[in-house]
Amino acid sequence: MSSSYEHLLIETSENGVRTITLNRPEKLNAVNVRLSQELPLALDEASVDDAVRVVVITGAGRGFCAGLELTPENISASREGQGDSRHGKLDDLRWVGRWALSVVNCDKPVIAAINGPSVGAGCGLALAADIRLMSDAALMSTGYLRIGLSPDAGVSYFLPRLVGVSRATELIMTARDIRADEAERIGLAGRVFPAASFANDVAAYAGQIAGGPPVALTLTKRLLRDSFDNDLLTHLRGEINGIMQCFTTEDVGEAIRAFGEKRRPVFKGK
Repeated sequence: MSSSYEHLLIETSENGVRTITLNRPEKLNAVNVRLSQELPLALDEASVDDAVRVVVITGAGRGFCAGLELTPENISASREGQGDSRHGKLDDLRWVGRWALSVVNCDKPVIAAINGPSVGAGCGLALAADIRLMSDAALMSTGYLRIGLSPDAGVSYFLPRLVGVSRATELIMTARDIRADEAERIGLAGRVFPAASFANDVAAYAGQIAGGPPVALTLTKRLLRDSFDNDLLTHLRGEINGIMQCFTTEDVGEAIRAFGEKRRPVFKGK
């Protein structure tokens, strides 16, 4: 794993939960050029690391991610598509497009642990995740129209799929704050936890998923990702292919033995 990250803190627990913490707390983890390059690389690494079963993205301090830091350098980089040369073929997406794709294309389940304000591209980052957990002190906002901009970072793609077109339109066009209780009520947040215990609650939640069968988790994520693009017949075939692949793994046999022995299965991703 790379040790050259300037604006990320990365920690992997014994149960396979990799926590990627955006680490610019003095700026509410707003995005500059370096951070825009680092997050996709960190997600790429997690995706191919067999020791990682679940990825948690969160923010240091009191913010999740306040979106693009509005300085001339960062605005110019965003407009001109500057970024890591490894992703040069995606320069037409700028860094915000790479953020969204890196989350969606990560083969591990990605949890956005929204500990504070999540605005603009930070909101897009959270929306791209497979699961969103919120602190009861957190909020989300698309934010763009407040500063005269239309959405990016996948906001106009993910939000209608999560809450419906009508509600997404209202949230984007008003750019208003979405508090944690509303986010949970409309299906934007999977769970809301108290701010005082948020880190521990997220760790327990992520650990539960990390205890699942890795191959099946990856295939499940791919099926859910593809479900909006496939026709029914194509998707049914994809489901059959996935489950047949699962049947070839040792984890299925372990699950059957564990059921008979009335114990929890220990999945190894094999």
